[in-house]
Amino acid sequence: MKYFPVLLLLCIGAMAFWTWIDDDAKGKTLPILGEVEVKESAGHNLKDTVFHSIEDFDLIDQDSNRITKDLVENKIYIADFFFTSCPTICPMVKAQMLRAYEKYEDNDDFVMLSHSIDVRNDSVPALKKYAQKMEINTDKWHLLTGEKFHIYDMAKKYFIAAVEDPSAPGGYTHSGGIALVDRQGRIRGIYDGTEVEEVDLLLTDIDRLLKEK
Repeated sequence: MKYFPVLLLLCIGAMAFWTWIDDDAKGKTLPILGEVEVKESAGHNLKDTVFHSIEDFDLIDQDSNRITKDLVENKIYIADFFFTSCPTICPMVKAQMLRAYEKYEDNDDFVMLSHSIDVRNDSVPALKKYAQKMEINTDKWHLLTGEKFHIYDMAKKYFIAAVEDPSAPGGYTHSGGIALVDRQGRIRGIYDGTEVEEVDLLLTDIDRLLKEK
């Protein structure tokens, strides 16, 4: 039963509903991930379709800046979950994410968020040191920490598995998923950051979203 939380999170991601927007018969429009809710407008006979979206968050980055949803308002961004001492997949994922960073470093409509799942050890100075090692511009790529519950709750909202697991290397079990989020805070794709071909697709899809208005 010790792997039940991991399996649960993976199932949440695998069972997420894929809702296609039908604006292109060739299927060029990216899906919107998550459950869809239909609500009736108050006082009207109209119904609104409400898609799953990332709610407000309140975190701290490697420069001690408070990071909230305001940072990504009307921007395209990618998000992942990692920890700086990860002995397994994190270095591979970060190497692939550097491709996105280098391609869009000068694009003001694109941001990157990496959430540490090791809140005990990944302090602000530790995240700063990690950012310096990667030689990244911290205005573009924010390495985040915060309350443990908040971080893990955010992982669920992104449909990315991340749990503490004393039996796992480094003490945590997590996926290498990278979530792509549009200007409305809706998840438009999740990509395996350990696979070059998946990140190739991610870069193509970022280009698509940057063209959407």
